[in-house]
Amino acid sequence: MEIITAISNFLWGYPVVIILFLTSAYLTFRLKFFQFRYPLHIFKQTIGKIGKKTKGDGTVTPFQTLTTALSSTIGAANIVGVPVAIMLGGPGAVFWMWVIAVLGMSLKFGEITLGVHYREKNAAGEYVGGPTYYMKNGIKWPLIGKILAGWYAIFLIIELIPSIMVQSNSVASTIEDTFSLSPLITGIVVAFFVGLVVFGGIKRIGAVSSIFVPVMALLYVVAGLIVIFMNATEIPAAFALIFTEAFNPTAALGGGAGAVLAETIRWGFARGIYSNEAGLGTSPIAHSAAKTDHPVRQALWGVIEVMVDTIIICTVTGLVVILSGVWKHDDAAEGSVREALTARAFGEAFGPLGSTMVSVALVLFVFSTITVVVFYGARQAEYLFGLWAGTVMKSVYVISIIIGAIGGATALWTFLDITLFMILVPNILAIILMSPKILELKDEYFKSEHYYKKDVREEKELKEGK
Repeated sequence: MEIITAISNFLWGYPVVIILFLTSAYLTFRLKFFQFRYPLHIFKQTIGKIGKKTKGDGTVTPFQTLTTALSSTIGAANIVGVPVAIMLGGPGAVFWMWVIAVLGMSLKFGEITLGVHYREKNAAGEYVGGPTYYMKNGIKWPLIGKILAGWYAIFLIIELIPSIMVQSNSVASTIEDTFSLSPLITGIVVAFFVGLVVFGGIKRIGAVSSIFVPVMALLYVVAGLIVIFMNATEIPAAFALIFTEAFNPTAALGGGAGAVLAETIRWGFARGIYSNEAGLGTSPIAHSAAKTDHPVRQALWGVIEVMVDTIIICTVTGLVVILSGVWKHDDAAEGSVREALTARAFGEAFGPLGSTMVSVALVLFVFSTITVVVFYGARQAEYLFGLWAGTVMKSVYVISIIIGAIGGATALWTFLDITLFMILVPNILAIILMSPKILELKDEYFKSEHYYKKDVREEKELKEGK
């Protein structure tokens, strides 16, 4: 097990960070920095369209696919991962988290564009897509495409079992610490409600997440902003610290100045990547079900997804930890303590209620994550074997919730990061091979008279009152 842990730690150190950084930077360059050139259009075609009639075919609304995807990405990494990055990489890690998030928007955009373009209808009449479908249908060498698709599907199915167990265990542990409730009872209750949602299919998941996720995220952000503004006079100094330490870190990480800077960048990138999941190919599984008239129009929601998850929620967590000063406490560097720094910061601001708020937020975030990743895994089984296999895997995952809650099968947890790496590799290969198609679809949307230019004309006419 020590060898497996060492391999896992190595892979999710610099190798993954470098792979995702280079791929994100490459796509950003190929797509001509679209996220910087069209921010207003992206906002108008996403947040600005909420509640309005959607164009095109699909199973659920674009907003429901966004909240479904966010259910997966908004989780423990937003609450626990950020303070870990600050303690191991210094406050400057927050800056590098922003950098990888902005670059990762291109990666997420590319994944979703391909996912929607190559989607299909399953036997139940629902739109399905994601890496397996764009690998199979889009890579010009059919055999390679099918091999990569099978590789991705098999390892995602496997990866989600320990992933769900770990998430379930964190929920059970948090509830036991906060409310003294038995982990077994917590596991059964969580499994029941997750099963209630996932066995209802993508429409039920979309309906639940479209209400649950915005409320959950808004409450956490508002509570965080209260803590931030309680320390309003220190806000300029906090941002100055983040920018200064990003390039000249002083965190006691060991090694020379170059080694310290490398660790700061590494931890910022790693937490940003782990939080928004750009490059893992999971979000396109949800977005491929959206009602849309063009793949790029739906992919714009991917930019918003990264914005909400990393730029907004992770930044709020980072500022809460820095402004509250809890990261300077003598015991802050200890493993169990640094993971609980967000709870400590809220506790200092709101008293015992603050720690309880963070515990509840963590439970809700993880519950929503489990709900959606069960759906992701079921889709992979469905791709390989048909609808019946998807139902079987849903049952397996729901049972895994209970096993994980009581701390069972912990040996499997060691393989989590390795299996995660094994789904990253085929997806990144596919995106690089199919980057010309992403560029083609992006140009089709922004240069065509039927999409971007038409939208701009309609917005201008509306503004002029025509």
